[in-house]
Amino acid sequence: MLDRLGAGSRSAPRDALVAASADEASRGKAFGLEGVGDNAGAFLGPLIALALLSFWGIALRSIFYLAIIPGLFALLLVLLVRERPIAFAAKARIDVGVDHMPRLYRRYLAATALFGLGNSSNAFLILQTQALGASLQTTILIYAGFNLVAALVSYPAGALSDRLGRRNLLLLAFAIFIATYLGFALATNLVLIATLFVLYGAYQGIFRAAGKALASDFVPASLRAGGIGWYNATVGITGLIASIVAGLLWDRASHAALFLLGAGFAAAGGLALMLLVPNQRPHASVA
Repeated sequence: MLDRLGAGSRSAPRDALVAASADEASRGKAFGLEGVGDNAGAFLGPLIALALLSFWGIALRSIFYLAIIPGLFALLLVLLVRERPIAFAAKARIDVGVDHMPRLYRRYLAATALFGLGNSSNAFLILQTQALGASLQTTILIYAGFNLVAALVSYPAGALSDRLGRRNLLLLAFAIFIATYLGFALATNLVLIATLFVLYGAYQGIFRAAGKALASDFVPASLRAGGIGWYNATVGITGLIASIVAGLLWDRASHAALFLLGAGFAAAGGLALMLLVPNQRPHASVA
């Protein structure tokens, strides 16, 4: 809970800094670059943990202690960040309610929420991998490969969203998610599971870069951090609901049921995105 509290507290201001560092026409590349860094760390971390476990015989508890070191380095680097001042009139009351956000943003948030109701925790993908007989080391390698693909895809996906429009890139991400979840529902061998994890990494890279950039496009600079906060909250809350339902299905129905449900909600979210959100190419800020 403390870990997620920290992640939730840092995400909105971090993403607002990323959005403010680039104009709208380059915002996808900015979020893509952020995704490269985050996913590259998630790729190297499991490999380092695997090496510490397998070659040096270091216990998992000790590895958690060692993980404090890069965390402290990250904290020191954040202290070096300088914010760009934003000029807007001060108000006695801060308008952070979702009802103060632009109409297109609220429609995008609704489509994101519908998709999110099927987007359960990645832990279920890992559980399914282990249920098919993968060892701890094999599972770590497969998960590391997922993060590597996400890192490699993030920047190109962000750049493409700047050129082609973000909604269509997100629809591609939703389609990849549907294919992945259907594959996990039907897969019976580890080779197919590893392939699906690669596909899921492509979804992750596209969704992270294009999704956040689109949320930033729909809100003015004075509300950007609040808008990104609502977006992250929507993804997080719907992900929690999806994960609770997925856990119940895993225990009381079947493993395949949760993946089929996730694919269904992803299809509904994609349809809502296509109907509610226009595919406008980034060029000027939306007021």
